[in-house]
Amino acid sequence: MSDVAISQNPRAAARGKSTSSDLRYERVRSAWVFLAPTLFILAIVAGWPLFRTIYFSFTNASLTSLSDARFVGFDNYLSWITLKSGRTVYKGLLADPAWWAAVWNTAKFTLLSVTIETVLGLIVALVLNAQFVGRGIVRAAILIPWAIPTIVSAKMWAWMLNDQFGILNDILLGVGLISHKIAWTADPQTALIAVLIVDVWKTTPFMALLILAALQMVPADIYEAAKIDGINPVRVFWRLTLPLVRPAIMVAVIFRMLDAMRIFDLIYVLTPNNAQTKTMSVMARENLFDFDKFAYGATASTVLFLIIASVTVLYIWLGRVRLGGHEH
Repeated sequence: MSDVAISQNPRAAARGKSTSSDLRYERVRSAWVFLAPTLFILAIVAGWPLFRTIYFSFTNASLTSLSDARFVGFDNYLSWITLKSGRTVYKGLLADPAWWAAVWNTAKFTLLSVTIETVLGLIVALVLNAQFVGRGIVRAAILIPWAIPTIVSAKMWAWMLNDQFGILNDILLGVGLISHKIAWTADPQTALIAVLIVDVWKTTPFMALLILAALQMVPADIYEAAKIDGINPVRVFWRLTLPLVRPAIMVAVIFRMLDAMRIFDLIYVLTPNNAQTKTMSVMARENLFDFDKFAYGATASTVLFLIIASVTVLYIWLGRVRLGGHEH
């Protein structure tokens, strides 16, 4: 039936709208049916532990008295008492200098690691996107660091960074870059550098892989036209390549940023008990199990979750808004 006939027949138009509405309802219903098992599993393995963690953050629970935990409100987050002298003393996680030091360490590590990995990942992706002999082998080899489990990588690098028999010191001494052996993971001045070296080595392939996938989606005709017009390759990169792969770079950055904000295993293995590299996750774990301050550790975990959730929601919201202020 033509559009003119439908417009002249209100009943036909109504039936068409009804059919479209029913089809949309069936699609939504089918989607929920297929998603239900996954959502149920997520609720068990992720939702319930998260709920329990948030609940314990409002109690005075310890490892030996989880069942006898008593509700204390927001005391673990922030509380204060006024002394007889009139001075107010603040307590709780948000008034703890150690917590804010961990927040600063996490933010510093996230900013440095994600920036370095993005730049190196883009360079590696551009190289792997070029045509050369053995490109397939190089692509496979570049993924090896990312494929190695983090604990294995941390232990391997801990030996390489050792101040007595580590290979890194021997190489740097041999080329004259250092005059004496450095305790990379023990020295407060180099602990963060050591963690960044390992993290960049391991995670740069992840950034390169995502950016490479975007580069391979760029039409080759664009580069051929630019070459015919005699446009400088540097200008082609800034005006064509970078804008076209920017969405993929932003996705890679947000995934890497969320991963870096909750980093635990690499720092816990390489630099244990080091205040210069202690992150929010490490501090939460120490209070949960090492110091038997379970409620305090649950509070740190809850705040970390809220920070990561806020960053995720903000990114999703910004992704729905165009540069001109219109939604997708």
